[in-house]
Amino acid sequence: MAGILSGLESLGLGALNGTDVLEDEEEKKKAAEARAAALQPPKVQEKDLIYDKVYTCKVCHKSFNAKIMKSGKSKLLGVGFALRPRYEGIAAEKYDVLLCPHCGYAALTKYFDVLLDAQAKLIKENISKNVILTEYNGEIYGFDQALERYKLALANAVVKKGKVSERSFICLKTAWLLASYCENLEAEEPDEDEKIKSLKAQEEEYLRTAMDGFVDARQKETPPIAGMDGVTLDYLIAELAVHFKEYDVASRMIQSILTAPGANARIKDKARDLKDTMQAQKKA
Repeated sequence: MAGILSGLESLGLGALNGTDVLEDEEEKKKAAEARAAALQPPKVQEKDLIYDKVYTCKVCHKSFNAKIMKSGKSKLLGVGFALRPRYEGIAAEKYDVLLCPHCGYAALTKYFDVLLDAQAKLIKENISKNVILTEYNGEIYGFDQALERYKLALANAVVKKGKVSERSFICLKTAWLLASYCENLEAEEPDEDEKIKSLKAQEEEYLRTAMDGFVDARQKETPPIAGMDGVTLDYLIAELAVHFKEYDVASRMIQSILTAPGANARIKDKARDLKDTMQAQKKA
């Protein structure tokens, strides 16, 4: 049966024969996109990768809820600069500070329960009596909220006279958070130039403080230091030292790794690659 557009051949429009004259091309395109989207796996949502857990504060002994990342459901994509882990759909570092909303005691999860009575007293006197906590509501922790939590954790570590390694580790993870914050803004709000510039400057400051602190901790503490064995710590210091063009420090750390009897082949290869990067950087 001939279509209602048949007979256009003589006019050079024979290709239109059989076309549905009532079809909406835009709707057809949308339907095709919807079908394609339905075949794609659902995008990972941050809210689905966290859960609420109840903790008891070591300072005021009251209970509170904190949002924690579901490590079993979070897909690790890799490890970047300064040992920063990257996960699909979530900035994991946002969820590693526990903050008591009653008294202001805050610490990284791994240190939260490690608190002496004398330290709790110092926190009560210097944090709890003075702190004014911001109220937040939401399914996830925003970057500004997470950054505030890290600053409170660092303040608590200073007040309680925590180990330099703990303070350095907080600074390192704060730098990771700031890096994630910048990436988020660059993707979602690229016009926020001044804010991105400010966050990057803060990231550099926290990285520098972390490096200096870990160099100090390496001399005063026994591994594991902030959960890292000696070789891993040396690699972290070396990577940060190259970043800040502290080549003497970097060279010592790399040599320590390459001569360490317990270092595995993988980290030695990474140390050699870092050495090459340092040499290229020095020549540039």
